[in-house]
Amino acid sequence: MSFSADVKKELTQLKVTDGVIIALIRMNGVLGISNGLTLSVTTENATTARFIYATLSEAYAIKSEIKTHQKTTLSKNRVYTLKIKDNVSEVLDHFELADSLLLDHGVPDSVKFDEKKAIGYLRGAFLSSGSVTNPENGKYHLEIASYYEEHASDLQYLLETFGIRSKMIARKTRVVTYLSNSEMIIDFLSLIGANAARFKYEDAKIVREMRNTANRQTNFEAANIGKTVNAAQSAIEDIKFLQSQDKLPDNLRELAVARMANPDATIVELGQKLATPLGKSGVNHRLRKIKELASQLRQTH
Repeated sequence: MSFSADVKKELTQLKVTDGVIIALIRMNGVLGISNGLTLSVTTENATTARFIYATLSEAYAIKSEIKTHQKTTLSKNRVYTLKIKDNVSEVLDHFELADSLLLDHGVPDSVKFDEKKAIGYLRGAFLSSGSVTNPENGKYHLEIASYYEEHASDLQYLLETFGIRSKMIARKTRVVTYLSNSEMIIDFLSLIGANAARFKYEDAKIVREMRNTANRQTNFEAANIGKTVNAAQSAIEDIKFLQSQDKLPDNLRELAVARMANPDATIVELGQKLATPLGKSGVNHRLRKIKELASQLRQTH
């Protein structure tokens, strides 16, 4: 089961609110006329289909029929359709959906100015057409797809009222409202009540950050070792050149011998190997003198 499916399963186990059902009907519902007014709600998620069917029946005493069919001959996805035939007008009135299903392409006004309904609507919207990447894969992305730009923009507005910043993008036949910031995704999961998913997201984020920190430290140390080795090799070449020309001053000879004998030693370690230990600046000063002398002598040859 995907991470998105896990989140949706968790959401279907929460207490139902009007906002959830409003979103599911608004985003998946289609009105029809077949021996009277009918309302069909379609989804490709079996868990969501069972949730809608049970919720309508148990929480609202609304009877519906559920049917399944294959999406296409090339797709393995099943499509679940719940059809309400009785008292459709009353159902639409109860959820204040008549206008939004017939005329309005946005989020119903009854949701925009009611915090509890707004939270429920966002939960229902994710159940309807939401997806989120598994944080363990290292990519942070959560999205909700809408058929209409107005609806996607209204979702962005709802999220903003809760301090969650989102973006929009057109994709084929849908307009997507999405989050790509891990903190925003965690806030969203917390807002809609998906706490188990939120904790998993937080844990994965912490592990990833610790791993990145460890990798940066390792790379930093490797880079430093590389610099030390290169600097030591350069110094040894200068020392050998000065020795070959019998131009190595006595006051630099002890350090030169120590460097030749200890090519892997750091500057600090090198200073400790001298008869009279030197600090980092003292060792660096003498190594610079060796380099300068070698450079001057090479220029005269």
